[in-house]
Amino acid sequence: MTLRDDFLLDPTVTFLNHGSFGATPRPVLDAQRRWQDEMERQPVEFLGRRFYNLLAQSRKNLADYLGTQPNNLVYVTNATTGVNIIAHSLNLGPGDEVLTTDHEYGACDRAWRFYAHRQGFKYTNQTVSLPVTDPLQFVDSFWQGVNSNTRVIYISHITSPTALIFPVDLICARARKAGIMTVVDGAHAPGQIPLSLDALGADFYTGNLHKWLCAPKGSAFLYARPEVQNLIHPLTVSWGWEAETPGPSPFIDYLEWTGTRDISAFLAVPDAIAYQESRQWPALRASCHELAAQTQQRITRLTGLAPLHPNDPVWFAQMASSPLPSHVNAAWLKEQLYSQFRVEVPIVTWNNRIFVRYSFQAYNTPDESDTLIRALELLIK
Repeated sequence: MTLRDDFLLDPTVTFLNHGSFGATPRPVLDAQRRWQDEMERQPVEFLGRRFYNLLAQSRKNLADYLGTQPNNLVYVTNATTGVNIIAHSLNLGPGDEVLTTDHEYGACDRAWRFYAHRQGFKYTNQTVSLPVTDPLQFVDSFWQGVNSNTRVIYISHITSPTALIFPVDLICARARKAGIMTVVDGAHAPGQIPLSLDALGADFYTGNLHKWLCAPKGSAFLYARPEVQNLIHPLTVSWGWEAETPGPSPFIDYLEWTGTRDISAFLAVPDAIAYQESRQWPALRASCHELAAQTQQRITRLTGLAPLHPNDPVWFAQMASSPLPSHVNAAWLKEQLYSQFRVEVPIVTWNNRIFVRYSFQAYNTPDESDTLIRALELLIK
C-alpha cells in the first residue's frame, strides 16, 4: 500500500529523506489553508479573541495523542526552539555539568555550547560506542559520564546522524533516582514511535510534529512536568509575562503568545493525527520499518561494514543509518545520487565516519529502496 498520491512530492525524485523536514499530506495542508483563510477574514477576532481557545483545543488533541495533559504542553515552531528555551531557562553555572552523548543533533549541540560558554557550566558529550546491542549495557556505559556535578542529562530519543532509538525511559528513571534533571530531544519521535510522555518520565521533552506525524512545517511542542514548569522562562518576553488575564499556567502564558504569528500549522495538528489514525498507521509504520531493515541488510552486504545495531525494532524504526567505506567522498556521493539518480537521501559525516541515512514513510515503495541500492552499487565501488 502506498499513499504517494496524498503527498505533493515530485514524482521524479526517489524521496528517502522524510527525516529532515517531513512531508505533509494534502488533507492536512488543506486544513492548514482553511485556518489561514479564516484568520485573514477577520484577523483581529482570530488573533485577538479566538487565539487562546483555538490553541487550547489543539493542545488537548495533541495531549491525548502524546499521553499527557494539555497544560503540560505548549506549541513551538521546532524542537531546536524547545531545546533553546530549556537551556536558556535552567539556572546552570560554574561547577554544574550537562551530560549528553556524541550522537546529538548539531544545532542543539551548538545551543548547549552557547549557553555553557555564556553561563560557565560544562557540557560533556559522552561517547556511545557502536554497535549498540543491549539497552541496560547502554545505560551503564552512558552513566560512566555522570559525576557529582551532573545537574542535567540531555539526550535524543531518536538520534539524527545514526537514527538510533535510545532507551531514554531507562535513563530518565535512573536520573530521577539520582536527582538529575532530564531533557529529551524527541525531534524524530512523534509519529515514528508510540509516545506516552507522562509514563516516559522525562522532566522536559521537545518534539517535532512536522516530521513523522506529517503536520505542517513549523509545528512542534515543548513538554514540561508540572513540578518543573516554574523553571521555564520565555525566550521572547511578551504579554504572557505578568499576564493581565492569566491562563491555566504561567508555563502556557509565557510561551504561547510571542506576538503576531501564523498559528495555522499548530491548528492543523489534530488533522494530522486524524489523517494517520484513519489510515491504520501502526501497520504502515511496521511495513516501513521492515523496508528500512531490508535496506540496511542490503547495504551491509554491499559494503561489508557491520550495522550500528541488531535487526531489532528496539533500536530503530522507519529510519536507519548505514556506514559507508572510508574512501567515499561524502559531498560528491550526495551530489551524484541526486544528479544522476534523483535520489534524495542524506550522506552524513559523523565522528570521522560516513553514513547514508534513509527514511521510509507511507508513500515509499520497495522499488525506491532498489533505486538507492543500485545507485550505491555504481557509485561507491
